[in-house]
Amino acid sequence: MTAKPKLRRLNPDKKLRQFDVLVAPGFVLFELAALIEVLRIANRVCPTPPFAFTYRSLHGGLIESSSGAAVATERVSAQPQADYLFVIGNSDPDQPDLSLGRVVQDYTFRGAQVFLLAEAASRYINERGSADLATHWENAVFLRERGARFDARFSIATQQGPVITCAGMGATVDVALAVIGQHISGSAKMTVADIMLHEHIRDFGAMQPMSGLKTSATGDDALDQCIKIMQTNIEDPLPINEIVAALGLSNRSLERKFKTYLGTTPNNFYREMRLAKANTLLLNTTLSVREIGFACGFPNGFSAVYKSFYGITPFALRRQKRTAAQR
Repeated sequence: MTAKPKLRRLNPDKKLRQFDVLVAPGFVLFELAALIEVLRIANRVCPTPPFAFTYRSLHGGLIESSSGAAVATERVSAQPQADYLFVIGNSDPDQPDLSLGRVVQDYTFRGAQVFLLAEAASRYINERGSADLATHWENAVFLRERGARFDARFSIATQQGPVITCAGMGATVDVALAVIGQHISGSAKMTVADIMLHEHIRDFGAMQPMSGLKTSATGDDALDQCIKIMQTNIEDPLPINEIVAALGLSNRSLERKFKTYLGTTPNNFYREMRLAKANTLLLNTTLSVREIGFACGFPNGFSAVYKSFYGITPFALRRQKRTAAQR
């Protein structure tokens, strides 16, 4: 049975529900747009616009996203009046503007519900040392790689009192629809989803795709099982013939499945999966390039393989990151 969000009905007199949307430098534009479009379309389809929103940041001013687009923000207030605070995910989980313990307290003290997306959620989880909270599955990997003694959940959202931690990305639409559904009719909510071409609205307890916990990530059970085997054998990659033997398939049958569902070969998929993890570790940990190569199944020639795929060496990527951080 999936978990239902325990969202409060605020403002029973039908006044505007105020959303404060807090962004930090490098915020994920997709998550911001997912939330704002749900609110904007709801205002369009309802007889009277029920929602208002304000962009905010810790210090105010123009804040640039990871994709280069920027929004003008107002400084977050020490005495906020909003009904909801959404903190948008960030491209850098170490961004200091995501350390928001005091801000969260200011909002919840005044009765607001706080939604922390993706990296904002993982930062909150890490700083509180809390288990049983959700973040994007990729950020859950960050927490484990950094020695956290607890695991984040792989549902799209979890709730502890007035604080809801969320996976972010595409699940932002589901979370936003759940919130507006507390204040508008079911038909209006479905109309918003239909306009956004959002076919299936997920509950908070729904599992994130490709988290390793979903029943079917690709639509083919054998292919799902193959990917899970690959995910659990990153550091010491298994030969494809051992994987097909474990699955009871032929090499040709597995190759057909990868070609049909994923448009690639098993070997290419496995290598790209390991390189993707390596890229994540390069950007978000202090592990050495050599350590990352070993951790991702590249004991030799890691830099050359990485450059052939990403067009830059791991060392050059690290230099770029250091230079950007010093600006």
